[in-house]
Amino acid sequence: MDRSRGVTANATDPKTAARRGFSAVVRTRLAIALLVTACLVLIGVAVSGRAPMPAGLQFVQVGHWVYSSELQSALHIDGGTSQVDARASVPGAEQGSQVAQGERSGYVVERSRITMFDKSTLSVENTATPPATETPAVLEAVGGPYLVYRNAGQIVRLGDPTATVPAGGPLTPPIVTSAGTLWVHRIDNGSVCELPRGATRLACPAQLPPGHSGLLALVDDQPVLLDITADTLSVIGKDGLGEPVGIGVKLPPSAQVANTSVDGRLAVADPERNQLHLIDTAGLAGKRPAGKPVSIELPKDGRFAGPVATSHVVAMVDETRNEVRTYDSTGSLKSTKKVPGKGDRARLAHGEDNRIYVDSADGSHVLVVNGDNGSVVEVAVDEQARNQTTSAAPPASQPADNPQPPSAQPPASPPPSRQSAPPVAAATPPGAPRNVSASAGNGAATVSWGAAPENGARITAYHLSWPGGSTTVGGSARSATVNGLTAGTSYTITVVAENSAGRGAGAGAKVLIQGPPAGAPSVTVNAKLGGQVSASWSEPDLHGATLLHYVVSATGKGDQQVSGTSVDFSGMTGAVTVTVRAVTKYGSGPALTGASGRGSATVPAAPPTVKITHVQGKGAPEQQIIVTVNATSNGAPAKCTATVFNSTTSPVPCSGTTNITISNAYWVGAVGIDVTITSSAGTGTDHWQGTPAFLVVLGPLALLGTRRAIKNAGKDKAKKEK
Repeated sequence: MDRSRGVTANATDPKTAARRGFSAVVRTRLAIALLVTACLVLIGVAVSGRAPMPAGLQFVQVGHWVYSSELQSALHIDGGTSQVDARASVPGAEQGSQVAQGERSGYVVERSRITMFDKSTLSVENTATPPATETPAVLEAVGGPYLVYRNAGQIVRLGDPTATVPAGGPLTPPIVTSAGTLWVHRIDNGSVCELPRGATRLACPAQLPPGHSGLLALVDDQPVLLDITADTLSVIGKDGLGEPVGIGVKLPPSAQVANTSVDGRLAVADPERNQLHLIDTAGLAGKRPAGKPVSIELPKDGRFAGPVATSHVVAMVDETRNEVRTYDSTGSLKSTKKVPGKGDRARLAHGEDNRIYVDSADGSHVLVVNGDNGSVVEVAVDEQARNQTTSAAPPASQPADNPQPPSAQPPASPPPSRQSAPPVAAATPPGAPRNVSASAGNGAATVSWGAAPENGARITAYHLSWPGGSTTVGGSARSATVNGLTAGTSYTITVVAENSAGRGAGAGAKVLIQGPPAGAPSVTVNAKLGGQVSASWSEPDLHGATLLHYVVSATGKGDQQVSGTSVDFSGMTGAVTVTVRAVTKYGSGPALTGASGRGSATVPAAPPTVKITHVQGKGAPEQQIIVTVNATSNGAPAKCTATVFNSTTSPVPCSGTTNITISNAYWVGAVGIDVTITSSAGTGTDHWQGTPAFLVVLGPLALLGTRRAIKNAGKDKAKKEK
């Protein structure tokens, strides 16, 4: 029997066909079982982390993540296939958010929030507050990714170890090497600094001359500095800048340089002349003289972003036409393509897979630039994601354990009077709660959120968790208060929704817990003669907060800030009360003013003083001498007396300018007057000798009588002195 007849005969033999069908099924199942088992083993090793990882192993992140504002999700594009192959729901992020990826996590980066999601489970893990409210430069590299807040001069490493590193001033666009070393350039002082992988402090080996401006780039993975003031290029080494090499073209201060060289040429854009220059970097190595720059004329009415480069291609975005343009190292235009989507600000990103990705403003489309030939492929991100969601096929039915020939198992016909019910989509766990926020209280936090997507089943509960505790509230709740938290400690509180299908993805908020204000200080006050008052106090109970300063006031004095624990006042009188309050702060929270501590003292009064300022006489019929004094009582009530011819007036109250009247006074020529001021603090005196301002002219008899009176008064005084 020939082969064809044998095949025909076997095909018509039911038993032979059944045996062949059964053998085929067994072989197919065995192959599938082995494949699934192998995959499960690999997945188990990867998830459990029990397989040892080779030392120094570095992962290159393949593909690109983009945030779709329409889908409220971060989506991953495989640059090789131009397909969307992963989606992480991150609701609430603003349009234009960037997405950075590290080894195990992705990060949706907004101006005021960073949301981390797990690349394996595609669930939100945490949120964080960035060090500045600005759009950072995102660089993906081993040990990263890095976020560089150029205006604020802050660097955030989201890799291991996570760190925020201050740069000390504003920065030009940063670069990162294949080894994960980040380089930045300070605009204000010209410093060129590096942050190696794993480091937490910058080292600055080089500096531009004063008054020069510069930009950073990589040439063969070596950092270089383009001095756009001197139009030179220098290699950056551990000992500073290498010998500068002329670039052969005059650049404006607004020039922009690509991140890396393209086949030995460095792309520099001149936005003032709308030109792209490709500068030969051969002179840096000293092997041969550098060739002339290749200058490319860009559309004169265009406004350009970039350039961004791979090892063989440079790309720019014409924002006027909303299109991407790619060139090779010779200056040849390789491709132009419109950027679809809404908005007018496309974003260029350099991938670790030697591709350039161009995101539309709304994240609905991504253009993938081939890093070898400059070709451009469009990826309709939103459309692909929707199609994948709606076209997911149900799992195929499994064959029976003992398959029978078709004739042995005729299909059963459904009763003609009954129609099949339409399929109902099974419920899935809910989505992440929206707009989770937390506000701090005294050892507590109030957490609020918006409703989570139900995904086919009513939400029955929300679960809140934080380091050290958890709680559950009903499905209709939109807030909860978490108590028993430690003051001064930062917590991330995660909210997870639950329905009949299970618990969904979580969303969190970070909050720094506040504590009570400081207690009242114990205040001691001492007063000295002359109005000097000194106050001192002990540090009160701060309840774990950081002391900022004290606010101190005294009777008749306003508030003043004091950093120490003592203060002096001058010019004080009478009873003085000093009030002291401690101002504290928990972490980055608001300042809190503590309870008031008080102390009092009375300033001792100084002895009074008096000064005779004027003497005036009045003749008949008053016969008076009026003495004007300036009396200083120094805080205590005082009285004054005047003495003339051994005759003393009655005490009169005196303070400031006071007149003392001496009655029945008769004098001729100069007289001596003594004034005494007396208070509880002591006495003071003043003497005046002279002729009163007004002299009464007396007749002979009156004058004789006056002389006799003065003479008798003189005799009486002499007798007393004897």
